[in-house]
Amino acid sequence: MLLSEEAVHERREFLIVLGSAAAVRPLMVRAQQPKRIPQLCFLTFDPGTLHSRSPRFDPFFDGLRDLGYVDGQTIAIDYLSADRQGERFPALATQCVGLNADIIAVSTTPAAQAAKNATRTIPIVMIALGDPVGTGLVDSLAQPGGNITGLSLMVPEAAAKRLALLKEAVPGIARVLVLSYFADPIGPLQVKALRDAAASLGVTLQIRDVRTGDDLPAAFEAAAKERAEGVLTGAESLFVVYGGRVAELAARYRLPAIYPYTAQVVEAGGLMAYDTTIADLYRRAATYVDRILKGAKPSDLPIQQPTSFQFVINLKTAKALGLTFPPGLLAIADQVVE
Repeated sequence: MLLSEEAVHERREFLIVLGSAAAVRPLMVRAQQPKRIPQLCFLTFDPGTLHSRSPRFDPFFDGLRDLGYVDGQTIAIDYLSADRQGERFPALATQCVGLNADIIAVSTTPAAQAAKNATRTIPIVMIALGDPVGTGLVDSLAQPGGNITGLSLMVPEAAAKRLALLKEAVPGIARVLVLSYFADPIGPLQVKALRDAAASLGVTLQIRDVRTGDDLPAAFEAAAKERAEGVLTGAESLFVVYGGRVAELAARYRLPAIYPYTAQVVEAGGLMAYDTTIADLYRRAATYVDRILKGAKPSDLPIQQPTSFQFVINLKTAKALGLTFPPGLLAIADQVVE
């Protein structure tokens, strides 16, 4: 059947409109799709969740918030805790990869190692790890290479300094219990530095490998039998989690102790602590996350180290132990708890 000239014109106009609508629809669908927000996976040894986390991580998450990253709005945060079980990190790191994380933040060396083994492409930010070069995580601080960068602590050097401070506080001390967590690669590195320092200080070290909090009472009991005269803990995450328990046992056995985190002195009643301003490092780590999400490559971001340390002593604990600090030691303390 032949169509009139008018019918042919109307059919042509209809097909043009229909084609235009079909072409516009995919654009409308794409426009209606919500913009994907970046995914951050946070791996930690400490127990808890994002909203019941250890307060020590607050500077990192506060730093992210100050940079405009709000969970559920401008970023999606998956907070994965090993809950004091370091052997869980490989599975958690694999989970991060499965969640299609855009970036992984790690708060302990075993977590960083697991993340590195799980991916060589997803950027990994260390929020303040012990010794990334000594543990083989990166090639160098200036040129980390690969997909890992962030903040580092001078852990072995700081451990040796703590032993020297303990010796200065108790000049006659000859036997020191050293609590370490060898499952964390920074444990052996600290022990090596301590052994080197002990030789020149005339101190014998009693090394105890602690794997869980339940190992602590036996470690102190054995040290007492060997006539330990002081205690020093490593900077591994395990001793952050169980710092209060260590302070309690040190008080029970009347052993002067020095710790790697000042909070263990101020909050748990420990005797002394020497550490860096860890909160500043955590906050600076948030800027690394921001820079990477904005396009920077981890391999192009040098790893930063601490620029200052703080020494805190507790006079109340010293009095309970019958210990009097030498005037010179009091003079160099950044904070004195009374």
